[in-house]
Amino acid sequence: MPKNNTIALITGANKGLGLETARQLGLKGIKILLGSRSKKRGIQALELLKHDGIDAEIIILDVNKQNTINAAVSKVKHKFKKLDILINNAGISIQREIPSKTRMSELRKTMDTNFFGVFAVTNAFLPLLRKSKAGRIVNVSSGLGSLFKLSDPNWVGAKSRSTAYSISKVALNALTVLFAKELKDTQIKINSINPGSTATSLNQFRGIKKPVESVKIIVYYATLPKDGPTGGFFSELGKEPW
Repeated sequence: MPKNNTIALITGANKGLGLETARQLGLKGIKILLGSRSKKRGIQALELLKHDGIDAEIIILDVNKQNTINAAVSKVKHKFKKLDILINNAGISIQREIPSKTRMSELRKTMDTNFFGVFAVTNAFLPLLRKSKAGRIVNVSSGLGSLFKLSDPNWVGAKSRSTAYSISKVALNALTVLFAKELKDTQIKINSINPGSTATSLNQFRGIKKPVESVKIIVYYATLPKDGPTGGFFSELGKEPW
């Protein structure tokens, strides 16, 4: 078992924000379940974590395939009996067009991963999170998921053409609020986090920040104290506008 008996599952953890989140949580003595669609990429990421002395193992998990989600739940339930931290990090951004030029297939594919995938994973692991003394769920969102910011022509991201991605993150934020309402009388806290513009493969490494900086806010909300908030949207600057 991990040093502090805390178990964390991170989806899309074989690279980028997910891998760095795994590293920083792992350095806190938390057992890392490294969610990866690809076993090969998962093993490569696992070697990097183990090089830093982190207690981690691979969980084959494709958020678009319910059978892999079910198998992951069964594995965690059998081995650990609970889950303390779920970080819904897996996401895609495959389109750069205005709404009228966005293909339905691109919108559906983006929603399948960024929204429906989070919905499926969260629901599947909720029984195990309920068994934790301090269950924490972090949904990795974006400034592009803020209707307030999207409607501000002076906002730095106002010219973004990531229509499908923005819609998926707006929906994700709504899901965070609704889950928080459902779980308000439990020990589980759920929040949406905007890590900021980060250089990862998601944006062809055009982001401003590095993952090592951006994931600090994710790690903070993944390890919130008992009196921490739930149902919010936050960045390193504090509360984000919906």
